[in-house]
Amino acid sequence: MGKIHQTHLRGKYFLMTIKKIAIQMDAIEKIDLDFDTSFLLAMEAQQRGYEVFYYNPVDLEYDKSVIQAWGYFIELFDQKNAHFKYKSEKKELLNLAEVDVVLIRQDPPFDMNYISSTYLLEQLPSSTVVLNNPVSIRNAAEKIYPFQFQEYIPPTIITQKIETIKKFLIENKDIVTKPLYGNGGEGIFRSKIDDSILQGIDESKNILDEPIMAQKYIPEIAEGDRRIILIDGEYVGSVARIPQPNKLKANFHAGGQPQKTDLIYRDQEICDALKKDLKEKNLFLVGIDTIGNYLTEINVTSPTGLKQINELNDVNLAKVYWDKLEVKFF
Repeated sequence: MGKIHQTHLRGKYFLMTIKKIAIQMDAIEKIDLDFDTSFLLAMEAQQRGYEVFYYNPVDLEYDKSVIQAWGYFIELFDQKNAHFKYKSEKKELLNLAEVDVVLIRQDPPFDMNYISSTYLLEQLPSSTVVLNNPVSIRNAAEKIYPFQFQEYIPPTIITQKIETIKKFLIENKDIVTKPLYGNGGEGIFRSKIDDSILQGIDESKNILDEPIMAQKYIPEIAEGDRRIILIDGEYVGSVARIPQPNKLKANFHAGGQPQKTDLIYRDQEICDALKKDLKEKNLFLVGIDTIGNYLTEINVTSPTGLKQINELNDVNLAKVYWDKLEVKFF
C-alpha cells in the first residue's frame, strides 16, 4: 500500500513508500468536532501513518491530463478550536494521482459544482482509490436513489407543479414537503388536509423554481428517525435522532437529540436489500435514514452520524472504515 517514490540518501537511491490521502471537504476551520465524520476519518488515517492533504472543492483542477488540487498537508488534533495545523504557509499544488485515497466529503447542495467535481475525480487512475465512487455519487441522488427500492418507501411524488402537490395532499391527508436537493433538514414542512395553504410553498406560482419531494407523513417520526451506517454494504451501527417536542426535523443540526438504537421495524430487511447494489456501485460509506417501516433517504455524499454512534456504543467506526478499506483495496 502507498505510492512508491524514489529518494536520494548518501549518494544512493532508495525506494520508499509514502502513504497519502487527500480529503475534499468544506472549510476545515468551520467544522464542529461534536458532529463531523470527515474529521474522524482523517484523524484515523493520520494515526495509521497517512499524510493528510486537505483541499476545498473550488481548488480542484484539470490541466494537461492531470487532476490536481491546491491545498495543504495538515496535522490534526482532537481539540476543539485547535483541531488542525497547516504544514506549509501557502497552498501547494498536488497531483491527486500521487495519493492512495481521495475522500469526497463536502456537504451538499448537490449542484453543478458538486457534479463537476465528480466528473474530474472520475478521471483519476485506478491506482488512486476515490470514495465514494464519483460516478455512483453522481447517479445516486440521495432522495431519488431510494426509488430503486419501491417496497420500502412511503407514498412519494416529485414535482414542480402546485396542483400535483395539492392532489397528493388530498389523497394522503397529511404530507411532508422538502426541496429535492436540500440537506440538513432545511426547507422541510408539514401540510394537513385542513390547512388553508400548503406550508412553506409559494402558491402564487403554478410552477415552482425547483423540484419538490412530497411524502405521506409518517407518524413514527415522533419516535425519531434512524441514521443507519453501512460500510461496504455491511451494517456497522445506527443512532436514533429524536426531534424536539412538536417539531418535524430530527437532524442533529436542527436540534435532534441522539439516542441509542438497534435495527428495528424493517431496518434489517432494508439493509439486506441495499447491500448488493451498494457494493456494486462502490458506495463505500453510506448513511440511510429510516422512519418507522420506511426508507426515506440514502445519503452517499457526506454521511454523518459516526461520532454519536461511537459515543453511544463505545465503538470506533472510523477504525472499522479504514480496516475495511485497506482490506478491500490494498
